[in-house]
Amino acid sequence: MGRYRWVPVHVMRNDKEMLIPPTIEPPLTQPDDLRIGHLLGMSEEAPSVILIGFPSDQGVLLNGGRPGAAEGPDAIRRAFYAMTPGSAGAHGLFPKVKDLGNVQVSGDVVADLEALADVVSAYLGPETIVAILGGGHETAYGHFLGYVSSNVAPRIVNWDAHADVRPPRDGKPTSGSSFYLALEHETHPTPDYTVVGLLPHSVAPAHVDYLHDHPGRHLWREEIDGDAIDEVYAGSTDPTMVSFDLDAVDQAYAPGVSAPAAGGLDPTRWLHGAYAAGVSPAVWSIDICELNPIYDIDNQTARLAALTLWHFLSGCAARLGVKRFLRSR
Repeated sequence: MGRYRWVPVHVMRNDKEMLIPPTIEPPLTQPDDLRIGHLLGMSEEAPSVILIGFPSDQGVLLNGGRPGAAEGPDAIRRAFYAMTPGSAGAHGLFPKVKDLGNVQVSGDVVADLEALADVVSAYLGPETIVAILGGGHETAYGHFLGYVSSNVAPRIVNWDAHADVRPPRDGKPTSGSSFYLALEHETHPTPDYTVVGLLPHSVAPAHVDYLHDHPGRHLWREEIDGDAIDEVYAGSTDPTMVSFDLDAVDQAYAPGVSAPAAGGLDPTRWLHGAYAAGVSPAVWSIDICELNPIYDIDNQTARLAALTLWHFLSGCAARLGVKRFLRSR
């Protein structure tokens, strides 16, 4: 299969032109009951973590999926801002987390992914951890292009019920083609691609064959336990991007996604994977994708997405050795 050539036109634009600041407000609580939304960005130090929303599901539509994931970033924020900080270490990290808001999208999936890449590239590096709130799973390709624009060759870990190695449709990236495009990118070394959580009834044999022909590994849902999760991140020191597609979680726990998965992961293993990503010094960035609030039930998938971010940041706090941050209102 030939290499796929798509070189983005990388023109760095001013953040104010590219980003819409967040408008979600934290809940009204008592002064001794601080929530994450009260703490974000309160530190005067340079941020340790950057949050970026990508409110687009054009790639889902191109892939034949059900629309609604464009509403995902703000739904995650609403649930995340309302959470309590939890452990002492994570409590200390949240003031060093800056929410930049959402990338301004146009509906042109190629241009929008290039815009996401511009923002990611501006902050990507070992000193700042980037967390992207999607959006359809095409988000992961814009995420990858941020590394391309930064001249960094990442290792890729994808938590997903599907391999997402379909060719693009009519030359356009879809929610199912992100990792095909990354693996076939002509101007970049072929990355090591590990996909975790595959469901046998959701993956075409041709896609399994494709995975066998490329560097990396694939783990089926039944192969995943605590040791396997830790091994996913162990050993490599290469800069790593991690993509969390919520459809890897069983639909009993995550009904509000673009493509629900029967027989998927339980939340315990999923959240273990998020925390382990945070702890790993190799992980420079993550994305959380495919939350579809239109089909959610009592916001349970939004809360799971927010808890995924919470666990990741708790792991980051452990990685960075962050101390408790005290603030009263």
